[in-house]
Amino acid sequence: MNKSELLRWLTEEQQKWELLLAAIGERRMDQSGVNGDWSMRDIVAHLTGWQRLLVAQLQAAGDGRAEPPPPWSAELTSEDDINAWIYQSNRTRTVHQILDDAHDVHQQLLTTIQGLPEDSRIETIEAKFHVIWVRDQRFAVGEFFHHFYDDHAADVLAWLRGAP
Repeated sequence: MNKSELLRWLTEEQQKWELLLAAIGERRMDQSGVNGDWSMRDIVAHLTGWQRLLVAQLQAAGDGRAEPPPPWSAELTSEDDINAWIYQSNRTRTVHQILDDAHDVHQQLLTTIQGLPEDSRIETIEAKFHVIWVRDQRFAVGEFFHHFYDDHAADVLAWLRGAP
């Protein structure tokens, strides 16, 4: 797979994601119970929080800079604690802000990949799991979608089947 193919794949996955969000509709985005107490808005913010870190790390690697610190405190080391921090950081934001942020971070990912050094290597681990090697660092560039499908999609689909 080359950069163009990877960018096309990411764009196609984003289009599927946006179709799902459109099917849910903005008025239902704040309904809790999608995944535990989380709403769909919370899930989007959660995925975007992790995606933002990936983009920052990928940008730094592409520029030959040291890995940036995450936006959360270094004292937060467990995924549960980090997820709680992401949740709390986004609680008061509107659906529009969350969706705009998710879109912007996805665009940043595409722009970052386009600007990576030519010697960056792209590996396909599985049909839908692609990795970029920038120098000696490995990045799962489709993690937003993998994480959603692996950890949240079943809950979202079950919620949609039962949602009014």
